[in-house]
Amino acid sequence: MPKSQGRGLARRNSLLAGILAVVIAAGGVWYALFGGGVAAKPDGRPQAPAVPVTVATVTRQDVPLLMEGIGTVQPLNIVTIRSRVDGELQKVMFTEGQEVKAGDPLAQIDPRPFKAALDQAVAKKAQDEAQLANAQRDLERYEALARKDFSSRQQSDTQKAQVAQFQAMVQADQASIDSAQVQLDYASIRSPIDGRTGFRLVDQGNIVHAGDAAGIVVVTQTHPVSVVFTLPESEVHDVAEAMARGALTVLVNSRENGKHLADGVLKLIDNQIDETTGTIRLKAEFANTDDKLWPGEFVTARLLLRTDEKALTVPSNAVQRGANGLYVYVVKPDNTAELRPVEAARLEQALAVIASGVEEGERVVVSGHLKIQPGAAVTAKMADPGGKVAGGPAT
Repeated sequence: MPKSQGRGLARRNSLLAGILAVVIAAGGVWYALFGGGVAAKPDGRPQAPAVPVTVATVTRQDVPLLMEGIGTVQPLNIVTIRSRVDGELQKVMFTEGQEVKAGDPLAQIDPRPFKAALDQAVAKKAQDEAQLANAQRDLERYEALARKDFSSRQQSDTQKAQVAQFQAMVQADQASIDSAQVQLDYASIRSPIDGRTGFRLVDQGNIVHAGDAAGIVVVTQTHPVSVVFTLPESEVHDVAEAMARGALTVLVNSRENGKHLADGVLKLIDNQIDETTGTIRLKAEFANTDDKLWPGEFVTARLLLRTDEKALTVPSNAVQRGANGLYVYVVKPDNTAELRPVEAARLEQALAVIASGVEEGERVVVSGHLKIQPGAAVTAKMADPGGKVAGGPAT
């Protein structure tokens, strides 16, 4: 072969080798970019990448059964303090917002007119008692003379009637004294209950009357207080049966921020259902020693009907509803998802009590359900108790 042809063949072979090397390198790059993330199944078909999901652990815990209703705080007693006599308001003996006890003085009406009326009634009684004593002595003399036939029986009987008349007058005088004493006592106004005073409604120096509608001050009993709330009529039988077994606890939270305010005891189920709303009223009593409940305040009341002890629980968003009923996705130890039918004893806003279908310690999917299928591989991250995803993969 001529040398020129040999050199041309060598150059062609070298060029083909270079092109083949470039093709092999490009294939390696393509595989690294597009083919490396898909593994092959044993039958040769590509396998889908793992689906990221959030999981929670099936746990056993005590779960309270709470019935929630809207209620208002009501004082056990509320009294508008009014004057029962007419006169000048001489003293106001309380400060607004003061805690008072039953019998504490609140105000003083000018007592002088009532004291004068009492003195007059006492003097009138003393006068009539003197006349009665004289009449009784005359009666004794007439009876002694009548026994000796020195006076007529008629005079004796007339004197008896005179004595009876004075006795009646003395009794009337005593009634007048009692009435005057009551009027004098009314001039000193005292609190009839334990409670807290509100705004002062009249100032010292004003003339007050027994018929005044506004009064002087309102005293509200705040220790203890009641909360009246409503529940659906469908719950009344369960509540009545539970109440018959023992005292039921009522927990009260603020309507604004859900802050827990107080715990009390259910005292009363109303004797009839409101037909217009289909609800039943209930009343609970609270000691309220810390004054966290204020009369007229709107609150959320939760009645503790019972507590299910050591119940299997999952977050409520783990339970899904399908054509065949409720189910959850269980993440198996090999990090694949298994669709598991379950029976739920209770489904609440944050927690579901599971009667059957899962075991304690298993992991269930709480988010990412729409991306997975039974048997799919998953990458699980554990949710914290608040529902947020924790830092690392679940094991």
